[in-house]
Amino acid sequence: MLTIGQLASYAGVTIRAVRHYHQVGLLPEPERNASGYRTYDVNTVVRLIRIRTLVEAGVPLARVQELLDADTATFVEATVQIDRDLRARIRELQEHRRRIAQLASGDSLAVPDEVADYLDRVRAIGAAEALIEAERDAWILVAARYPDQIAAFMADKTRQLEDPRVVRFYQLITRMLATEDQHQEHLVRETADLLVEMFEDAAASGQLEQQDLAMDDTAFVQLLDSMAEGHPMVTRLQELIAQRGWTGWTRIERA
Repeated sequence: MLTIGQLASYAGVTIRAVRHYHQVGLLPEPERNASGYRTYDVNTVVRLIRIRTLVEAGVPLARVQELLDADTATFVEATVQIDRDLRARIRELQEHRRRIAQLASGDSLAVPDEVADYLDRVRAIGAAEALIEAERDAWILVAARYPDQIAAFMADKTRQLEDPRVVRFYQLITRMLATEDQHQEHLVRETADLLVEMFEDAAASGQLEQQDLAMDDTAFVQLLDSMAEGHPMVTRLQELIAQRGWTGWTRIERA
């Protein structure tokens, strides 16, 4: 008869594992002998080795008992299902690894791949990191609110980058962020003129009429606008744009 230490040694597991298998009901726990010790026989060693083999193969503990007691047909069917579950788990872990690798740039945190790709394009035209971070945070909100539309939003934004005026807009904002306050006014005025020109063209082509169809939640639009509130540069831009007959930030309208 074997002690628990000998049992664990012969089966290639730890004493702690033996006690855990007792606790979950996989391994019968013998009565204590007259000396107060639990002793084990060869059948227990064999069962423990079978348990260890199944666990090392990736079989969940909750299914080990089922396989220990199964006939050949049931065992084969169960192992096929377990293999299918393991392959699904592997795919899930591979996706986690891919996402973790993307987080190195910071842009992929809580945003879809389409947004991260778009932000890379904005970065490539020389936009300041502070501007990219602010836009990323806005897209985090949009992706959470409109998950089914984010691909279309990004396709439209990517097309807009083909317009030299949009590229110029990002470059002007970048210059403003790097310029001292007393030298910003001419950049702000140039940016306001550029925006008004784009607003007029968008209105003439009917694009502004599509805004409510794409983003129909007024409270959410106000939430997005609040991200820019209080920034002196934005406040001044809105003042100049209003003087030219336009209001809004996320949703543009004629005053």
